[in-house]
Amino acid sequence: MAMAFHLPFGSCISPRSFCAKPITKALPSSAHPSLNWVYHLQSKSFNLALTGALALGLFFNGGGISEARVGVNKPELLPKDFTPVIDVAGFLSDGQEKRLAEEIANIEKYTGFKLRVLAQNYPDTPGLAIKDYWQVDDRTIVFVADPTFGNILNFNVGASVDLDVPRSFWSRLAGKYGNMFYWKEQGEDTAIEAAVNAISSCLKEPVSSSNCSEVY
Repeated sequence: MAMAFHLPFGSCISPRSFCAKPITKALPSSAHPSLNWVYHLQSKSFNLALTGALALGLFFNGGGISEARVGVNKPELLPKDFTPVIDVAGFLSDGQEKRLAEEIANIEKYTGFKLRVLAQNYPDTPGLAIKDYWQVDDRTIVFVADPTFGNILNFNVGASVDLDVPRSFWSRLAGKYGNMFYWKEQGEDTAIEAAVNAISSCLKEPVSSSNCSEVY
């Protein structure tokens, strides 16, 4: 029996490719054990941002889905040394990057989940190269901060994270700190820091029917 994989706004491969209708891609049942569910939050803007950022879902799922999109791939924009925070857009100060990296290390230590932050202005992004750089897996959350498409907060969530964190959390988080009014008034850096702190609080809550019900 085939399993359906849903892409909210289809396969958008450039800023001009606005795909308005959902696409359902049938996957063979044999692919199911290795299928990592990736939750695409921001529909059109998310697909476009992640086409430029990395299109993680393609790599998580493989097979036919990998043929659906083509993303930017600029490994030369990656830092030489490993860091969980890559700011090619220049939104963050050195001090802010350090604080975020420390909080991300704390999250990974206590929860086992890996948060990774990429701040970019599409199409200036390392793109697909970050998958190998960060060793993205099903316990990884890739947070792409990109104001190009309005809401600055975009998330790609691995399968194990999706099991523990309600999907509504990501939409509420984007609505609170990612909306244009917030980040234009408070700054992109403030929106990024607030989102990381909210994710940290959520991931550290015990899994229950009401975990992550508040965005702090």
